[in-house]
Amino acid sequence: MKRGVIHALLIAAVLLPAVGVCVAAESKAATGESTGAPKAAEKSAKAQKPVTPDNPVDINSASKAQLKRIPGVDDALADKIIAGRPYLSKAHLVTRNILSGVHYAQVKDLIIARQK
Repeated sequence: MKRGVIHALLIAAVLLPAVGVCVAAESKAATGESTGAPKAAEKSAKAQKPVTPDNPVDINSASKAQLKRIPGVDDALADKIIAGRPYLSKAHLVTRNILSGVHYAQVKDLIIARQK
C-alpha cells in the first residue's frame, strides 16, 4: 500500500511541473500574450510597407501578396514569378520571359534576388 502511494507521489512530482508549463503557455496564448513568436499584426504591418528602392521585394522569397505590391504585377504574373524560382539575379525575370524588358526597366529598382 505504501509503495503505491509513494509511486503515485513520485509520478505526480515529475509530471506536475510539465503540466504547469503547458497550462501557462496555453493561458498566455488564450489571453494574447506573446510567447516569443511574432504577432500576425506585426507581420502584416511589415508586409504593407510601400515598395521603394529602400524597401525592395525579394523575388526569391516574397509571398504572392508581397509580389502583387510591385507595380504592374497581378495574380497571374505573381504566380509565374513564384513558379520560376530560384533566380540568380533579378534580370532573370527578363531572360526567362516572365517580364518584358519595358516592365523590368520600370521595376528593377524595386526588386532584388537574394540568394540563400
